[in-house]
Amino acid sequence: MRTDIRPGRSRPGRGRERAAWTLALLTTLCAQLTFSAVAVPFIWLLLPLLLVMYGAGVLLVREAVARAGGGWTSLVVLGLAYQVAEDGLGLQALTSPHMYGAADWGLRALGINWTYWESQIGVHVVLSVLLPVAITNLLFPRLRDQSYLRTGGFIVTGALAVAGVLGLRVVISATEDPGNQTPWGWTVAYLLMIALLAWPALRVLPRRRSPDRVRSDRRAPRPVVVGIVAGYLTMAFLTTLLPLGLGQDLLFGDMMSPPLRLFAGAMTAIPFGWLVLRWRRSGDWADRHRLWLIGGILVSHTAFMMPASATSAVIGLITICLEVVLLSVLGRHIRRPQPRRKIVGSAPPRPLNGS
Repeated sequence: MRTDIRPGRSRPGRGRERAAWTLALLTTLCAQLTFSAVAVPFIWLLLPLLLVMYGAGVLLVREAVARAGGGWTSLVVLGLAYQVAEDGLGLQALTSPHMYGAADWGLRALGINWTYWESQIGVHVVLSVLLPVAITNLLFPRLRDQSYLRTGGFIVTGALAVAGVLGLRVVISATEDPGNQTPWGWTVAYLLMIALLAWPALRVLPRRRSPDRVRSDRRAPRPVVVGIVAGYLTMAFLTTLLPLGLGQDLLFGDMMSPPLRLFAGAMTAIPFGWLVLRWRRSGDWADRHRLWLIGGILVSHTAFMMPASATSAVIGLITICLEVVLLSVLGRHIRRPQPRRKIVGSAPPRPLNGS
């Protein structure tokens, strides 16, 4: 009687559960706790609530894309729908004239804070969706294209994601801007946007998905260069649209008009995305490059909040040090060769096809 456990086939359910919990936690850490908690440390006390509000939503996005057979493009498009659900239906910050002072940061027209909306598209698609998924892929490489959850777990995650949106509305929106209600017209528009984004993300793009065309003659920059460029462009995007440290004054003050800020923000984000796509198709693009890309974005995202106060500067510096240490540990983990487990028994294992 054999008692061995073959590598890669041991307790698959448990490995998928760990991956799901890891993604939910990373979403909360990357999007919220390495940013908002720098200026407002007590947010750590809300970790269980944030896991429902943000973790379940992004886990649902990732699961839906994996089940549909989609790739990174589908994640981006469905991430846009997630951002509308969170900031539009949940926080109601897109239409609020008072919450976070967002109406004073840039262009407000037709009842919408357009500059705030553009900033949150960048933040949530990248920091809430793409980076946590990328880190989870590095931690669980064998599950990159597979679903983490069974059907029941997927349904529960969807229910928690809806509860999270309602929680944002009841807990945070009602606290930050009491009495504010999104106009019904915009509520309907948000729901239509979510549906119109979900359709191509889950039905159209997966059918057109093709393997990355890697060019062996193309070389990516050194990993450290990738990190520096990622950090610079992240800071450029944030400071163009948001006050540094979410204070009172925008960078360059009145030198840039609100419409110009929208254009400048887009002209930072779009070339950044194109650059990453170009790097990914290079013949020598590897996990080290991915780590430096992730690190550059995360560190810059945290550093943006440090000028808020002296306390924020100290907490931000500690947070950045932790980010660097943890990413270094992850780097050593992914470079470590996987040991082969010994087979215990009198007969060698038979091939899966039974031949």
